[in-house]
Amino acid sequence: MTTSAPSDTPCVVADINIAQAASMQRISDLARNRLGITDDHLECFGHFKAKLSLDYIDSLKDQPDGKLILVTAISPTPAGEGKTTTVIGLGDALNRIGKKTIMCLREPSLGPVFGMKGGATGGGYAQVVPMEDINLHFTGDFSAIALANNLLAALLDNHIHHGNALNIDVRRITWKRVMNMNDRALRDIVVSLGGPLNGYPRQDGFDIVVASEVMAIFCLAQSLDDLKERLGNIVVAYTRDLKPVTARDLQAHGAMTVLLKTAFAPNLVQTLENNPVFIHGGPFANIAHGCNSVVATKAGLKLADYVVTEAGFGADLGAEKFVNIKCRKSGLRPAACVVVATLRALKYQGGAELKSVTAEDLSALERGLVNLERHVDNVTRVYGIPCIVAINHFSTDTPAEVTLLTQHMAAQGVKVLLTTHWADGGQGAQDLAHAVVDLCEQESTLQWVYDNNDTLWEKLTKVATSVYRAASVTANSKVRKQLAQLEADGYGHYPVCIAKTPYSFSTDAQALGAPLGHVIDVRDVRLAAGAEFVVIICGDVMTMPGLPKQPAAHRIDLVKGRIVGLF
Repeated sequence: MTTSAPSDTPCVVADINIAQAASMQRISDLARNRLGITDDHLECFGHFKAKLSLDYIDSLKDQPDGKLILVTAISPTPAGEGKTTTVIGLGDALNRIGKKTIMCLREPSLGPVFGMKGGATGGGYAQVVPMEDINLHFTGDFSAIALANNLLAALLDNHIHHGNALNIDVRRITWKRVMNMNDRALRDIVVSLGGPLNGYPRQDGFDIVVASEVMAIFCLAQSLDDLKERLGNIVVAYTRDLKPVTARDLQAHGAMTVLLKTAFAPNLVQTLENNPVFIHGGPFANIAHGCNSVVATKAGLKLADYVVTEAGFGADLGAEKFVNIKCRKSGLRPAACVVVATLRALKYQGGAELKSVTAEDLSALERGLVNLERHVDNVTRVYGIPCIVAINHFSTDTPAEVTLLTQHMAAQGVKVLLTTHWADGGQGAQDLAHAVVDLCEQESTLQWVYDNNDTLWEKLTKVATSVYRAASVTANSKVRKQLAQLEADGYGHYPVCIAKTPYSFSTDAQALGAPLGHVIDVRDVRLAAGAEFVVIICGDVMTMPGLPKQPAAHRIDLVKGRIVGLF
């Protein structure tokens, strides 16, 4: 096998071909033989996908927890990092060295699958399967989330149409409809045209499903009762005297819970090496909190000695929210963290052009190392989690580059390991697995970036200055009034969920490396009362992405009954 990723040589087998050639076990056999779960506790979707019964998960509550391992990364670049691939390779490697391990991942969104990013099931010989199903409709969870979200929107408009007993101000409706696809034309629209029978015309818009508060609630709720309570707390609009109107006021939360009942059970699938994986939920980390469901993560910890999970994008966005939102709300505590990087991505961070990142360039690498160093510092010093660096190895990496990186990080007190899991599966990450097991035995005390009793502005400022290394935070008078009103309404104790570009520590996507002294400008604030956080929108981040000029959809096809072009 080659030790490079698909972009290096044209003869390398595509991810989808590797996945389609996989020898999968029936999911019921894998569940029984590897996890001791009988058929009675599974709801199978064909032979290779199943949902795990919530009643069975509840029966595990007195079992001891395994160790939780967080995988994060440097700031994403077009050169690629391989975070999800590393989660899978590490999980396979841990199982190879005799450690009972489950991986917990997010479900892919169809927007990126058909857009620019592609699928999210790993790559090469570190993949989860059935790859096509997971990257497409899977078990219907995202459809259920979209239906619940849009039912609430329909009930809201219906209430206004039939007399508006709650005195909702149609100018202050905050709830949007969603769909699981990138479509810029739906960002800002006008609804209810066509006369009195169609309701009251008003400005509206769509978000992508993964940006919905329902998705965030779905991933943070710990039971169906908790799910229903949180759904009821969603604030959808305000009255003319500025009183919040909730989904509970509209009597919507019960029906929404019904739509989500089946989806709320975690999905069990497998890696190419037939190791168990929970894939459940999928909020974007540049918009929401970017982690798989708490239910799936906690179930994994009861069923295995080690659970490997990921947080979206880099350690400044995904890992920060993993710590300050998911861990704070759920009681989860990671024992160790892996920061993933590639030499080519670090050279890009150091100013090398994308077309030249495969060539040796020690100068660009040295300049780009500040990005890795900043993320590692956030993990170890700001969050208090023991950390190791995994270099997703390419055949074009040179010994001189590897030596430079290793020596630089050793001076920071951080170990670096090369991995070849893309080409070699779990075998290529066994050194990393042994190192992570040792790391899990170190003492770890998770640290919050801010306290619950800090004001929303103080929380925002602490993240901006300590994690992003910004000089200050700015906002116009409208945003400051919104924050003051949220404090007055009793939401000041919520965590902040900062929505910004994932490509830089700043709000400028082009500012590579590790910028200092920049300004974080807040342009909008959204309350997510059901998810129990306040979304702080910075820069020009979009909650409904658009498709690129050459979307991945152009390459995806069905040829003689076989899916091609999916990656």
